[in-house]
Amino acid sequence: MARLLGHKLLQSLFFGILTLTIVLAGCEKGNVQNKGRKIYVRKEESAFELYKDNKPFFIKGAAGFTYLDILARSGGNAIRTWDTNEIEAILDSAHKHNLVVMVGLSVVDPEEDPSFYKQPSKVNRQFRIIKNIVNTFKNHPSVLMWCVGNELNFPNPLLPGKFYSAFNNIVDMIHLDDPDHPVTTTVLNFSRRTIVSLKLRCNIDVISFNIFNSITHLKEDLKRFAWFWNGPYLVSEWGVDGPWEGTEKTIWGTHIEATSTKKAEIYSTRYSRHMPLDDERFLGSFVFYWGNKQETTQSWFSLFDRNGYSSEAIGTMQYLWTKKPSRHRPPQVNYMLINKKGARDNILLSTGERTFAEVLLLKPDSSISKVVWEIMQEDWFKKRSASNTTYFESLGELILSSKGLRLNFIAPRREGPYRIFATIYDKYGNFSTCNTPVYVLSK
Repeated sequence: MARLLGHKLLQSLFFGILTLTIVLAGCEKGNVQNKGRKIYVRKEESAFELYKDNKPFFIKGAAGFTYLDILARSGGNAIRTWDTNEIEAILDSAHKHNLVVMVGLSVVDPEEDPSFYKQPSKVNRQFRIIKNIVNTFKNHPSVLMWCVGNELNFPNPLLPGKFYSAFNNIVDMIHLDDPDHPVTTTVLNFSRRTIVSLKLRCNIDVISFNIFNSITHLKEDLKRFAWFWNGPYLVSEWGVDGPWEGTEKTIWGTHIEATSTKKAEIYSTRYSRHMPLDDERFLGSFVFYWGNKQETTQSWFSLFDRNGYSSEAIGTMQYLWTKKPSRHRPPQVNYMLINKKGARDNILLSTGERTFAEVLLLKPDSSISKVVWEIMQEDWFKKRSASNTTYFESLGELILSSKGLRLNFIAPRREGPYRIFATIYDKYGNFSTCNTPVYVLSK
């Protein structure tokens, strides 16, 4: 153990000395000034700006590829993808709505598959696939930039390995084959170590941050580390807290989700107060998630429901991007109670127990058209993960009666964790939502 600790200490010391040496030498990777490009990053003194067709272009984007008509009407101008599945159709749809796309290029993570970059045949195949994609779509008018990998675990830049040469071969190929579009990669949160790795070993033009809860101190993190790295960046994902970030839990370990009303407030605060809008290096952001997806729950990150109705956060983003409020605000949800208890009361039910649920609004709302109640099981405990990716059909047979914001149901007859969902629709195409986790115990 002592030998291991000594080795790590020497490695850290060497890493620090090398970093300082390179900084003092004024080493910079890549050249982001290229006015010959259709889209390029321009540097003037310490400021950076993204240009499209020789005009400044600030990204007001969304992470996702659906409901692009609503995005355009809301003031958005860009989307991002994580891979190239259906990319031609996505690019065409974006062009139809005058949007541009940060195209995600899938790259194998060296930590998830340590042997991949030791096999030249696999590395070459990955390179050829990406080269073909780039050359096929580089002239599409909706391409904004290329994103090589998503939240990759970049290895220690001082240790031997073949990942960086493979990564840079891809980046250099894009710069050569398609000089009209910048190249980026996304990193999870603000990590000094990752930024050091990117600066020392990679040739990308822009760093992109996927950042949620820690966006509250992003400005300070950037300022403190500007002595080492002061290049251009954007926020490629941002939104409400992820379940991995210490959100409140029940005693059985499931996460408590905010109401859609509270989420809209969070989006507003994080963009207007914590997004580095006044930073001269900041190129824009992509709100997460412009669509509907099952991640932890069906509603945790989703700005739309499964049928395409809009949450309050859509109107929030419209106001943040355009300063024009939406005409109709969805019903304002306060909280849900089950047997007069809230989620933080750690609600335990007995199998087959007759149970009562109700949703309380912040104020009465005459625009409500219907309320949909659902009872769903959860599977996070089986996967040892906080992120439940399985969508279960509602156990409708358990519902005894429902009338608007009130529900009578029978607790499931199988022990385990469940959630009770209420989705409240108005007559203008909007919805509000809330849910409460419960645990059912066998009698």
